[in-house]
Amino acid sequence: MLDGALKNFGFGCMRLKLLDNGEVDLDNFREMVDLFMENGFNYFDTAHGYINHKSETAIRECLVKRYPRESFILTDKLSDGFFKTEEEILPLFESQLAACGVDYFDYYLMHAHNAELFEKYNRLHAYEIVSDLIKQGRVKHLGISFHDKADVLDMILTGRPEIEVVQLQFNYLDYEDDNVQAKKCYDVCVKHGKDVIVMEPVRGGRLANLPLAAQRIYDEFDSGYAEFAIRWAAGFDNVRMVLSGMNDTAQMRENIGYMKDFRPLDDKELAAVEKVCSILKNQNIIPCTACGYCVDGCPADIKIPRIFELLNSRQLDSGFDFDAAYSALTEDSGEAADCIKCCQCEHICPQKLKITELLETV
Repeated sequence: MLDGALKNFGFGCMRLKLLDNGEVDLDNFREMVDLFMENGFNYFDTAHGYINHKSETAIRECLVKRYPRESFILTDKLSDGFFKTEEEILPLFESQLAACGVDYFDYYLMHAHNAELFEKYNRLHAYEIVSDLIKQGRVKHLGISFHDKADVLDMILTGRPEIEVVQLQFNYLDYEDDNVQAKKCYDVCVKHGKDVIVMEPVRGGRLANLPLAAQRIYDEFDSGYAEFAIRWAAGFDNVRMVLSGMNDTAQMRENIGYMKDFRPLDDKELAAVEKVCSILKNQNIIPCTACGYCVDGCPADIKIPRIFELLNSRQLDSGFDFDAAYSALTEDSGEAADCIKCCQCEHICPQKLKITELLETV
C-alpha cells in the first residue's frame, strides 16, 4: 500500500467539472471531496498544468482549507513545459506548494517521462533537487509518470533506483497494445519491485462509453462499464492505486460503491472483458484519451481532442452530423486546416499519435 493511502482508489483532479465561465465548479468539487473522504479514501492527484492551472488552486480551496493536512495524500508533478533550466525548478516547486496551500507533497512525480525527458531531467539535476526536498521533508516520496516503451522504463528504473512508484497508463484495451505496451511496462515495474499507480483505467472515458455490441456483453452482469475497467486494473498484484478522473457526484458514488469493498474480476467477468476488448480493437477510431496536453500552447488554438472525438463519432455513427458539429466547435477556435505542423503536440502526446496527419484527415 502506498504510504499513508487508506485504500486503492484515487481521485484524479484533471477533469473536474467547469462552469460556463471556464472556472472549476468549486461547490461540485467540495461535495465530491467530502463524499470521497467520508468513505475512507484520501489520495488526490494533480499537476501544475491541469485544467489550465486551476486544478491545484481548486484543491487548495476544496480540500486543503477544509481538512487537516495529515488526513489526505497529495501528489503533484514536475512537468517539462514549465521549466527550461535547473534554476527554474525550485521556484516552480514553490509555486506549486503555494497554489495547493500546503508545505509538502506526499508524492512528487517526474511527469510524463520518456527517453528524451529522462535525459533532460538528469542533465538539469532534477532528481538531485527532489532528493534534497525529501531530506528537507518537503517531499515524502519520489516517483515518475511514464509514457514510453518498456525498454526505456527499464533503463530509467535501472539508472534511478531511488524512484519509489511508477504511474502508468494501464487498462485492458492498452494491455497488449504495441504502442502503449502497458503489460510490458507493468512487468518492468514488477521486475524492479516498484509500486504502480494506474492512470487512464477507463481510457479517457472510452471504456465507459461503449458501442452497442460491447454493451450487450457487459449488460449480462450487474456491473457498470467503468466498473469493469477500474476493477480490471485494480486486480493486479503490484497495482497500489487506481486513479479516476471523476467530475460529478454520480460518478463518485458509483466508483465508491465497488471500490470501498473491492473484489477483483472473476473468471466469467474477465472473459467478458476479453470479448469487449476484441470488439473495440476492430473499430477504426483514433485512440485519443482527451488528456488535453496537446491543446496547451497550440499556436493555432485547435481543440484537437474535441475534433478527434467528432471524427470518431462520425466513424461509429453513420447518422452523425459531423459538418454541423465541426462548424460549431471551430466557430471560436482553430480549424484542422489551420495546423502549421510545428509538431509540438506530437512531442507531448502520451499516445504518440501522428496528430498532424490526423488533422489532415479531418
